[in-house]
Amino acid sequence: QVQLEESGGGLVQPGESLRLSCSCTASGNTFSTYTMRWYRQAPGKERELVASVFSPIGTLDYADSVKGRFTISRENGRNTVYLQMNSLKPEDTAVYYCAASTSAWALPTYWGQGTQVTVSS
Repeated sequence: QVQLEESGGGLVQPGESLRLSCSCTASGNTFSTYTMRWYRQAPGKERELVASVFSPIGTLDYADSVKGRFTISRENGRNTVYLQMNSLKPEDTAVYYCAASTSAWALPTYWGQGTQVTVSS
């Protein structure tokens, strides 16, 4: 059973940065084949796709709301995907989830438990 675990959430002020991490228990070779995504869900709102890193090409994709502020990356040697979040805004407040798809355009097969990000002054 593949497990994903997010970390790095917290409370920050507007304009500050956070880096989220998501570690995966799949074997190294298997992890590198997964397309990895970050989603978020704010209270009372639907879950939103934030960023994707596609396997095997490594193409990146972002929601318009985070383009230029967030960066997704992966380190296959550590079975980890990251989300660097800069210039955070109050509207970025949400629970952030990482997810793994076994093929590029498939819905995620595996989900993490989520990490809370709160942006408030």
